[in-house]
Order: sequence, then structure tokens, then C-alpha cells
Amino acid sequence: MTAVVKAVRRRGAAHLGVRTRLLRDIGGEALASVGARPGRLLLGVLGTLVGIGALVMTLGLGQTASGQLSSRFDAVAATHAEVEPATAEGSDGTARPVAAFPDDSLARVTGLAGVTAAALLAPVDLGGREITTVPVLDPARAPTTPPAVVAASGDLLTAVGGRLERGRMFDRGHDERHDRVAVLGAEAAERLGITSIDSRPTVFIGEHAYAVIGILASSETRRSLESAVILPLGTARAEFPGVTASTLALGIALGAGRLVAHQAPIALAPSAPEAFSVSAPGEPTTFQTGLQGDLDLIFLAIGVITLLAGAVGIATTTLSGIAERIGEIGLRRALGATRGQIAGQFLAESAAVGLLGGLMGSAAGVVVVVGVSVAQGWTPVLDLGLAFGAAAAGGVVGLLAGLVPSSRAAAIEPADALRTTAT
Repeated sequence: MTAVVKAVRRRGAAHLGVRTRLLRDIGGEALASVGARPGRLLLGVLGTLVGIGALVMTLGLGQTASGQLSSRFDAVAATHAEVEPATAEGSDGTARPVAAFPDDSLARVTGLAGVTAAALLAPVDLGGREITTVPVLDPARAPTTPPAVVAASGDLLTAVGGRLERGRMFDRGHDERHDRVAVLGAEAAERLGITSIDSRPTVFIGEHAYAVIGILASSETRRSLESAVILPLGTARAEFPGVTASTLALGIALGAGRLVAHQAPIALAPSAPEAFSVSAPGEPTTFQTGLQGDLDLIFLAIGVITLLAGAVGIATTTLSGIAERIGEIGLRRALGATRGQIAGQFLAESAAVGLLGGLMGSAAGVVVVVGVSVAQGWTPVLDLGLAFGAAAAGGVVGLLAGLVPSSRAAAIEPADALRTTAT
């Protein structure tokens, strides 16, 4: 019994040795053939290089863009909230506010935990009054419709994430004294022909003159302010009847959204907190998560399509190479090479070309992602598993691309190959 087991083991070891030598021979032949044709190698490598490079680049840039989107979303949405009166439908079918902001609304909410700034905003009905400027604007450049007028009180810049381009924002003193001053949104200033406040420009609303003391460049949460004329709320109430605050904008500490949403209505209306609704950030929204997923899917689709183009390039290059190597294939078959050995050689060649292109493409994709991120001031986000996996994917793509060419090469008969070579 022992002798039989030993014989089986020797036979298995002999078969393993034969297979190992066969694989080594196929690999050696493949590498020799690949190295002997640098031009064709370059064509095959370029296809995989572009495909893998595009895959790594698009996925890397997609991850980086998603990271930037997430950080930007968190930085803006997670630190701002808005309070508005609840509405109810009247007998005429029109929705109307069920409450009004108390006169001391700012004092009530600024003392709440998590609130860093507060500002009241109110639309102003001009009642047909025109808006003109001094110096007088060229009639040819005059806007066809006047800019909107908005009244504000409190720390407006912090509450709405605003940034001044020039000048200053009016303060509490302007508001309480009903001073006729105004801050223009950047778009409104451009429409009114005001590019600087050095010449002390003046905006006329009807017969009243308002000194322009600042220009608002941007607002993170209230983009409409960029195209509006902004007045102190006290001034607007004194000169335009019926001005009522419609929104209470809040700047809040990171993570305080739920707390502020619970406390603000109670502070404004202790006996009826349901009279006010709060739009405050909570956990990352499904919109944000879905948008990031859509970006990743788009970039993945682009990368896969490019990679498929690279695979087609390898297959085409290998197929054209078979026509040039019919004599070599016929000679090897005549000397005893099996169909499997011929197919294995061409598969190994395709895999080697794909792996080389994958390594180079992965490196190129990483360089592009890092370069674009540095140029844009972003933090590059790239999964290392993606970089190494993409390089290995190049070999897999090359292997798959070589299936059809290798089967065609294996199907060539020695006599037909030698006859074709002779003619």
C-alpha cells in the first residue's frame, strides 16, 4: 500500500513539474514576443494606459469633488437656519402668516444656546416709487425694472454668510436713528452703475435720498440680497408703511441645528411655539448623499467606457499581430505545440501588455488627480485600493481582450499556416 501511495505522489509531482515548466515556457515566450515588437507593444500599452488612467482619474476626481461638495455643504448648511411665521389658509383661499415677529425678536434668540448671530429680513413694497442714482445713470444703461428693496436689522452679514466688497454694513445706530443709508448687492450696484463708494454715491427711492455706505459681494444663504437694495429695518418701517419682517435668519454653531429648531419657536412665542417654523440643518440629507452617489456613478461610467475602448485596442492590436505571426504559429504547431499552449502564449502576451498599461495608467491617473487638486486648492481624495486595483484590472482587461485573438491563433492548423507563409 505504501508503495502505491509513493508512486501516486511521484506521478503527481512529475505532473506538477511538467505544468510548472509549461507555464514558465509560455511566460518566457510571451515576454520574449512582447519585447521583440516594441511598436506593437506601445500601441497595446497606450490603449490600456489611457483606459486605466481615465478610470483612476475620473473616479479620483469624482471622490475629490464629492468631498468638496460635502465639506462645502456642511460649512454652509450646517451653520445657518431660518425662522418664518407659520401660514394658514384664509377664507379667500390665500395663505397668510398666523403670527408676527415680536419687536424684541433679536434679543430673544441671540441668547439661545448655539445661536451666533441673528437678523430680521423684510421685503419692502416701493408702492410705485422709482429708484435713481446720483451721479445720474446713463439712460442707455438704466435697468428696465428697479432692483428689489429689502430691509434688515441685526448682524446680517454673519446670519446669511455675507461678504462685503466695499465699504461697511449699517449698524444698530443707523437702525434706531432711522438713518437714510443703504447697502447695495453687487448685482444691484452694477445695474445702477455704482462701482465704488469713494465718490459717496446716493440712491434715491422716490424723493428720499439714501447714502450708499457699502456693497455686498455675496451671500451664502440669501442670494437674492446680491441683487437688492438693503435698508435698515427701522428706516424702512418709518418711511414705507406696512413693512413687516418675514424671515429671521440665524447663524448657528456647528451641530446646534436641532437644539435651535426646538428652542427658537418657544423663545419667540412661548404660548404658541407652533406659530413659527424653523428650517435648520440636521443630519446629512438624502439629497446630499444621493448627489454624491450620482457624481460617483457618472465618473465611474465614463471610466468604464474609456477602459472598454482600451480593451478593444488591445484586442485589435493582438488580432493584427496574429496575421503577421502565422508562420511562427504554424512552426510551433509543427514542432509539437498544442492548441492550449498557443492560446496560452497569446493570453499571456495580452495580460502582460494590459498589466504594464495598467501600472502606467494608474500612476498617470494618480498624478492627474493630485495635480488638479493642488491647482484648485482642494484636498485630494483617492482610495489606495482603487489605485492598486486599477493596475491589476489592467492585467485582467488584457487577459479578457486576448480571449478572442488567442482562440483564433489556436485554431490555425500547421499545414495551413505553412502554406500561407509559403505563398
